[in-house]
Amino acid sequence: MSWIYLMIAIVLEVIGTISMKLSNGFSDMKFTVLTFASYMVCYVFMAWALKTIEVGVAYAIWGAVGIVFVSIIGIMFLGEQMNAVKLVSTALIIVGVIGLKLSSN
Repeated sequence: MSWIYLMIAIVLEVIGTISMKLSNGFSDMKFTVLTFASYMVCYVFMAWALKTIEVGVAYAIWGAVGIVFVSIIGIMFLGEQMNAVKLVSTALIIVGVIGLKLSSN
């Protein structure tokens, strides 16, 4: 169940981050509220996930998967650019997370 909680936390973190971008510096109230609400609930699910998942592994997965999804959404819907350096850097983050997971108990 902890892995499901972690996945829910990741989805909420992605929603929060994209909402933060769309809030225009917290000047659009609906996206501002969505940002804070998403992160608050995200942290609840993250706390539940951390009951059985190692904190380093959970946080690395949370961060890396969030980075990948936010990057994809940014490129597909927000007009952000992808280049070779961004692609390689993101791939290295994913490789690092896989290494952490493989080295955990």
